[in-house]
Amino acid sequence: MHRTIAQLSLIVKDYDEAIDFYVNKLNFLLLEDTQLTPTKRWVVVAPDPKGCRLLLAKASDDEQLSRVGNQTGGRVFLFLHTDDIQREIRNFEAHNITIVRPPSVQPYGTVAVFADLYGNLWDLIQPPTTA
Repeated sequence: MHRTIAQLSLIVKDYDEAIDFYVNKLNFLLLEDTQLTPTKRWVVVAPDPKGCRLLLAKASDDEQLSRVGNQTGGRVFLFLHTDDIQREIRNFEAHNITIVRPPSVQPYGTVAVFADLYGNLWDLIQPPTTA
């Protein structure tokens, strides 16, 4: 049996500011932006259309709004793999993305921690190359 996690929901304050961050700063692709109701959209972004996607879900009440930027209680929430961590760090610096911890070599690769526009923590990982 083949199964995969295809999509995760990420609570955001505003659709357009979240799209701007993920598409224009992190270089994700905007895969879908469909108006469902006057106040609700189906917005999907991903770094690669073949991998896991993020559904940008606008907070619809005070409880959801309280979770924006802290969906995991301050722990790293999402993990982004890259083939060139230094290229990504340069891009983060150019777009004033907060680097919480600079790159360090770990057994699973080179990793840095950054915060998205709301403060959610991400691991940026360049896995070790295999010969």
